[in-house]
Amino acid sequence: MGMFSFLSDAGKKLLGHGNNAAAIKKEIEDSFTKLPVAGLVVAVDDDTVTLAGVANDIATREKAILIAGNVEGVANVNADELVSPEIIAATNARDIPEPVFYTIEKGDTLWAISTDFYKDGAKYPLIVEANLEVIKDADKIYPGQSIRIPVLA
Repeated sequence: MGMFSFLSDAGKKLLGHGNNAAAIKKEIEDSFTKLPVAGLVVAVDDDTVTLAGVANDIATREKAILIAGNVEGVANVNADELVSPEIIAATNARDIPEPVFYTIEKGDTLWAISTDFYKDGAKYPLIVEANLEVIKDADKIYPGQSIRIPVLA
């Protein structure tokens, strides 16, 4: 439930300019209007980022994972120690749904992705809303970018 893979040759160029862990931590913190993860700790070891702390909720946890994974040079994000109140309260880890991440490929559109996952392209705004920290403009997605696909209620 805690190790996630990403394309290391795609994403925002943050690494190699000093303290990589601090750069990723700042990127996560700056992507939200208020601090989403209490006690956020970020460690970088080669191409793996480890996140720890208590996220406000499961969606915030998933967004923090995506922000870290959408950095060029990051191939894996270990989030075993990044929890949320729902995870803490769960008596069985299997009760927590695994996040659905999708890596954008050349030629993809949000409409097509929405059609694939929801059988309705017009629901693409749900994907945009769930990824505001990653998708800054719905008309500008790029191959290699990972996004989260929210579960329909």
